Amino acid sequence: MSWLKNWTWPTRLRDKGIIGMNRRNIRYIGRYNSRRLYPLVDDKLKTKLLAQQYGITTPELIGTVTTQFGVKHIGAMLTGHTGFVIKPAKGSGGKGILVIEKVEDNAFIKPSGAKLSLTDIERHVSNILSGLYSLGGSPDVAVIETLINFDESLMDYTYEGVPDIRVIVFKGYPVMAMMRLSTAASDGKANLHQGAVGVGLNIATGAALRAVQFDRPCFSHPDTGHDLASLVVPQWETLLNLAAGCYEMTGLGYLGTDMVLDRKYGPMLLELNARPGLAIQMTNGEGLRRRLDLVERQPDGVPAKQRVAFAQHHFARQSELVDSEPVESSDTASTGA
Repeated sequence: MSWLKNWTWPTRLRDKGIIGMNRRNIRYIGRYNSRRLYPLVDDKLKTKLLAQQYGITTPELIGTVTTQFGVKHIGAMLTGHTGFVIKPAKGSGGKGILVIEKVEDNAFIKPSGAKLSLTDIERHVSNILSGLYSLGGSPDVAVIETLINFDESLMDYTYEGVPDIRVIVFKGYPVMAMMRLSTAASDGKANLHQGAVGVGLNIATGAALRAVQFDRPCFSHPDTGHDLASLVVPQWETLLNLAAGCYEMTGLGYLGTDMVLDRKYGPMLLELNARPGLAIQMTNGEGLRRRLDLVERQPDGVPAKQRVAFAQHHFARQSELVDSEPVESSDTASTGA
């Protein structure tokens, strides 16, 4: 019966306040997110343009490709840019995102060192337009953005990729946060399902609480070896205020905000998600339910700065990370959430 150690009982999940997909979909997304607002966040280009209207910083737009005819002009569009990101406007889960770190001798070089030709780039853009990576396989638009120069203080915590910060925002209150650190296993992408490390963050300070990779606890980055207990996200309060402001920007009551820290521009909005995943509970070692219940009892119309201060006060946590490897106990077993 050794397989039982990797699972836990539903009653224990409820005691920890873990919410599942059904409750998330019906109780929070269905109640607080009007479907007419989904296109604002499901389309990354629309999100970017909306953010510009609200004065929220996003990565600079190099251009877009909307037709197969336009694919042949991608080379001219990229001329003079030494690094860039190509992504599908309607993609999800990091699918279809191509990061080019530098261009040398007509070769486009990925963070891993792999070299692509212009023909490879054109093929990738063509696949995006055909809907290969889009929600539902519908025709898409390729969005090309400048490369993010992420904050140097985070360099040791990531491998061949840009670390990003996901904050769950409920009724304008930032309720839970994590940082996603790319690894060799995730091919330089900050995607937990592909092997990125998820680090739960203290809402009060931006300091690391605990970390997991493939749902298993970890205490140092698997590739850089750097201790994760020392991780603290710079400009944390600015970042939380940016996340909280996305409530007014979109009108969505339950959403995930994905942000990065640029060394020049500070916190920047990457994208928004009207159906954010639940793995953030695993990275934090705590369920969302108690926090969501508390926010539901708060009055409407509270300014963003006050909402952030409320969250920092009520959702503060002590770190579970230590410098030495832990002895595994039932508390570190996978919940399957």
